[in-house]
Amino acid sequence: MGGLTVAAALRRALPAEHLLYLGDVARLPYGTKAPRTIIQYVLRAAEFFHRQNIKMMVLACNTASAHAASILAAQYPDMMVLGVIDSGAEQAARLSPQGRIVVAATEGTCRSGAFDQAIKALRPQSSVKPVPCPLFVALVEEGLVAGPIAEAMIRQYLADSFTGPEAADCLVLGCTHFPLLAPTLRKVLGDGPVLVDCAQAVAAKAAAMLQNNDMLAQTRQGGLTLYTTDAPQRFSASAGQFFPALGASPAVELIDL
Repeated sequence: MGGLTVAAALRRALPAEHLLYLGDVARLPYGTKAPRTIIQYVLRAAEFFHRQNIKMMVLACNTASAHAASILAAQYPDMMVLGVIDSGAEQAARLSPQGRIVVAATEGTCRSGAFDQAIKALRPQSSVKPVPCPLFVALVEEGLVAGPIAEAMIRQYLADSFTGPEAADCLVLGCTHFPLLAPTLRKVLGDGPVLVDCAQAVAAKAAAMLQNNDMLAQTRQGGLTLYTTDAPQRFSASAGQFFPALGASPAVELIDL
């Protein structure tokens, strides 16, 4: 479900493009898996899409981006590959007032150090603190993005980082599920911290890359094709929330990777 935040942002930024979206429901969550396992999953998905002659692949998952983006780009040099981490890191490095940055992410993304490296490469004097927030994914998948449970989890994971004289001034939503928690994050943490939404950042970067390479679609209105590896009805209901123009239960193709 988290990657649908990226798909929706891409649709807003690139309304003429045809999007092919894969929700790998059978293998979620990626955030707790070993890097080798994640790379295998991503390469299987990439081969499926590459056979359909796509021009760009966006890894709508921070954990997949951390472990597999460079491998994917090397294996498919004829296809533009874009991960969400670099895009989010660029915004965090630019927007953080004092360079005190917290990255809320899955365990796998935090262990990779990918955000730390990407932000410090752009702003060497910054302070970057990765904070694993594993239960956030479950909250979003279950629709518990507001209310006392979500608020308690946010306080448990993040409150200490945003209090005191050295409080962080920027929070990177380092998992594509986490933008759905943004209103509750703002309620708990207040108006002070800058929130960086990697979905919006990667959509803007994708649009710029396609334009710079003269590869923007020339149609007036693009389409959306949905695939999933399991639970198509549940996935369809989730997709319908992000793309209401498709109806409450848009068509989803079940595939086996």
